[in-house]
Amino acid sequence: MINIENPAALVSQLQDIARTAGAKIMEVYHADPDANFISKGDGSPVTLADEAAEAVILPALTALMPQICIISEENAASHSVAAPDQFFLVDPLDGTKEFLRRDGLGSFTVNIALIENGAPVLGVVFAPALDRMFSGIVGDGATETVAGETRQISIRAVPESGAIAVASRSHRDAETNQWLAENGIVDTISTGSSLKFCLVACGDADVYPRFGPTMEWDTAAGDAVLRAAGGKVTDPSGALFQYAKKDYRNSAFVAHGGI
Repeated sequence: MINIENPAALVSQLQDIARTAGAKIMEVYHADPDANFISKGDGSPVTLADEAAEAVILPALTALMPQICIISEENAASHSVAAPDQFFLVDPLDGTKEFLRRDGLGSFTVNIALIENGAPVLGVVFAPALDRMFSGIVGDGATETVAGETRQISIRAVPESGAIAVASRSHRDAETNQWLAENGIVDTISTGSSLKFCLVACGDADVYPRFGPTMEWDTAAGDAVLRAAGGKVTDPSGALFQYAKKDYRNSAFVAHGGI
């Protein structure tokens, strides 16, 4: 049970916030083709686009739902906050490495999720370069909006030709390859950011295994969309994936569609 009076209205407002943040990201993308970045303490890059998007999202969420705590990737002070029962998880620009590549694939996203009692209950994922907006309310379905057209999305049954896995473009590792081999999966799609969850949610792929390190803000919004579309995210043993963990750090997981 989602502890929000009108989840659909909230998702609509989050979509507007994500689009505004996405527009700021694209301003940087087009204005600075040689985008500079700095390395954070963990070695990951942060750009002006990350900061511009966060400067949109945090004040907008605070104005919209001042009673709900916000944990955000670029707000380091929030990382030491003990997770309450209900909070927003924000990644203003997921896929910064893809953003920096300027490869025309557009596999970077804005991510906003609401967590309740350790589970994502709703979320939006916006890929501004592709104008693809994925949204989900767990228990009420998921949608994709492209160029103003909205459709319901759901996971698919695995076709007779076999399952398709989606894997990280920047972080694929030997454990992922071993998991795919053990499960007899040959066909893979390679992309970046939380789009991997969304490709499973809309039936373009069937599973997304991830054994490398991630943080909760990397996964929460995509996880919400996938759960809303009928999928689930588990740890490798099959236990349902939980949030509000220590330091908001994820362990390995498998995002399941119909597989």
